[in-house]
Amino acid sequence: MLSGKHILLGVTGGIAAYKAAYLVRALQKKGALVRVIMTPAATRFIGEETFSALTGHEVGVHTFVQDDTHKTSIIGDRSSDDGITELVHNPWTRHIQWGEWADLFVVAPCTANTIAKITHGNSDNLLTAAVLASRAPLLICPTMDGEMMNAPATAHNLELLKSRGFHLLEPEEGYLASGLTGKGRLPEPDDIVAHIETLLDAKKGPLYGKKVVVTAGPTREHIDPVRFISNPSSGKMGLAMAKAAHRLGGHVHLVHGPISLSIPEGIHCYSVVSAQDMFEQVKALHPADLFIKAAAVSDFRPITQHDHKVKKTQGESHISLASTPDILQWIGNHKPPHTISIGFAMETTDLLEQARAKRTKKNADWIVANYIGTQQQGFASDYNKVTLVGDGVEESFEGPKDDLAMSLLRSIFLS
Repeated sequence: MLSGKHILLGVTGGIAAYKAAYLVRALQKKGALVRVIMTPAATRFIGEETFSALTGHEVGVHTFVQDDTHKTSIIGDRSSDDGITELVHNPWTRHIQWGEWADLFVVAPCTANTIAKITHGNSDNLLTAAVLASRAPLLICPTMDGEMMNAPATAHNLELLKSRGFHLLEPEEGYLASGLTGKGRLPEPDDIVAHIETLLDAKKGPLYGKKVVVTAGPTREHIDPVRFISNPSSGKMGLAMAKAAHRLGGHVHLVHGPISLSIPEGIHCYSVVSAQDMFEQVKALHPADLFIKAAAVSDFRPITQHDHKVKKTQGESHISLASTPDILQWIGNHKPPHTISIGFAMETTDLLEQARAKRTKKNADWIVANYIGTQQQGFASDYNKVTLVGDGVEESFEGPKDDLAMSLLRSIFLS
């Protein structure tokens, strides 16, 4: 997927700078062509000669030429065998030329100081000047001590960068250089590479530019402020579908009930509680090119919802219920001709028969059917086994939910 891609890697002055060497190798193993720019502070943690040896090319550190050895630089020539040709040129314009060369600019690790400079347009070193000059997508990997990550100034800067369309890869929780434990660790190189693949792959995916609405997780139908009717759904399958649609280029809107999952950057999310809340949000997002209804929506709600906790001595022996809105049915009745709808059917008996009937009744294009009879699949599991039911199509898949979601969408849109 990264074969022949030009990746410009920026390395800033944090202890995680050493991990950038492993990131270079991981990118090269995927076939990418890598150039490196370092801040002067980064050279105090890892030498520029390391990156020069790994890439086979000059490493940019200083905006201004330090001595006569820097008479040449390297810019992109896509007609050459490796995409990089060494040319004699004005060394003062490296930030322009390298920025133009890149298909993707990655800053990993990116310190709080460099984040602040990028946010406010400072260009006092070669790396920040190249950020301003580059027209390539920019992926920032914030890496710092937990308290610095949580500082209001850093949070504000990151929000501004996201609002401008820059891509951010959230740091991991763990043991930090300060000796404390918190959020601020640079993700592992393979995880960064996977995110890079997602960013570059989305531009050519079958859902590129398409509006995708996904529902996920349970709903809660409250009896009183502390009791409700719900189910054990974790939202993992719905989130997996959202991530797969995003990776295939879709503009994804995730409407989710109460879940405790981390939602990746780039997916628009809307948190709801009840089936009615979810229904109203889906209607607000209508129309879309693709609807994926993966939420485990409650079929019934209490007719009476009490404002205060009902005491045991005051409670009745029964609760009167009413039906909740049927979101998939509403989509089937209101979707434009170009819209595709995918529903999920979770059953304990007669799975395929019920899935076929549901597809017809709800006017859905596809139904993903799965049993919930084992611990290895269904609610809260990371693994699932399903059958995709379409018009004359019944295809089975199994595996981790993230892989399964991608297989389902590829089967629908690439088969």
